[in-house]
Amino acid sequence: MTTNFVHAEQTSTKPSFQPIPGIVVPMGGAVRGDNDELRQRLVELAGGKGAKFVVIPTSSGNPIATGENAAHELRRRGAQVELLKIAPQWPGENLESARRAAADPDNVAKIRAANGVYFTGGAQERYADVLNPNGVASPVLQAVRELQARGGVVVGTSAGAAIMSNVMFRDALNPLLVLKGLLRDGKEIERGLGFAGEEIFIDQHFLKRGRIGRLLAAMLAKGYKIGLGIDENTAAVIRGSDVEIVGATGALLIDLRDATITPGPVNVSNIRISYLDNGDHYDLANAQASVFPAKRGKGELKFRQPGFVPELENPRLDFPDILGENAIQRALSQLVDGNFDHVIGFAFSLLPAKDDPAPDLGFEFLLRRDERTRAWESTGIDGKDYSVFDARLDVRPIRMNTPHYKSW
Repeated sequence: MTTNFVHAEQTSTKPSFQPIPGIVVPMGGAVRGDNDELRQRLVELAGGKGAKFVVIPTSSGNPIATGENAAHELRRRGAQVELLKIAPQWPGENLESARRAAADPDNVAKIRAANGVYFTGGAQERYADVLNPNGVASPVLQAVRELQARGGVVVGTSAGAAIMSNVMFRDALNPLLVLKGLLRDGKEIERGLGFAGEEIFIDQHFLKRGRIGRLLAAMLAKGYKIGLGIDENTAAVIRGSDVEIVGATGALLIDLRDATITPGPVNVSNIRISYLDNGDHYDLANAQASVFPAKRGKGELKFRQPGFVPELENPRLDFPDILGENAIQRALSQLVDGNFDHVIGFAFSLLPAKDDPAPDLGFEFLLRRDERTRAWESTGIDGKDYSVFDARLDVRPIRMNTPHYKSW
């Protein structure tokens, strides 16, 4: 079966980054109730105790429970919260009534009186279908954009994070198939709501669900130069051109501004890849990272110096399933605190799905540490919490033998 690979035209000049208005906070999903640092931070960003939030549970299959839970967590930290009844899955409601609610002047007025808006998780296509049908912004969506423009806080978790980009995944649960070219408008990909501006593509549940392949494919197809994949129980606080990570794990930042793209199946070299841990910052305008001060005090990893002795146990060179759970993060850790100046990973289907457009197509992910790469580690729950800035990643297509294995 022939696969159609579509990549946006590459530009030769490094673009400047346009600062984002307001404060945009995509959260990777599965945010625990005991993540007090993150929950409290949301309220502080909106003005502290007494800050006014509205919760919009449009995406949820159980919007009353989901919305009330989000409202409860914000109230516990001192916020005043209104739950808006804009959800096709609300008992007694449907798509048309939800669209009417998205035009209700009372809901618009509540948003205009608020300091922050919180979008819950669920199925992100419901946000597109209700708040922005056919790309036409509802009055509620227009009010949220006005709130952002005046410096307000726009928060979204899981599906609520996906909508932050101008383009989002609608239904693309198999990252490898997306990497192979299964990326159709209105099916795998959809219009987002665009709170994060035109230059960042955002993905959620990122490390837990091994989504680097689908993020990279979407960036190439839609012309994005910056991608931000946020892990579960974690948020990225985006203000202007600054990204700060807050939460239990971290986020992966992909920068294609200096990359070289070859036509055909995903084939791109000189990707700059960074893993930002809790407390780290990244300046998108200047492509500069700053590490959490507590890590800075321990000192930078000295992998360039002769006699460097890695501390990471069980060093390895290869990752047969680079799209596996947390695999890309573990590979980056090996890169900066291991025995090798490169680490290699593979993405392929051992047992191809029925809708696999190219069963013999696989991909090689080559991570390298070069003159720009820097890294820190500190002692955490799992012993090592790394920050890795500006590693190099090259991804190229490879042909796999079919079948991939046989009896010994």
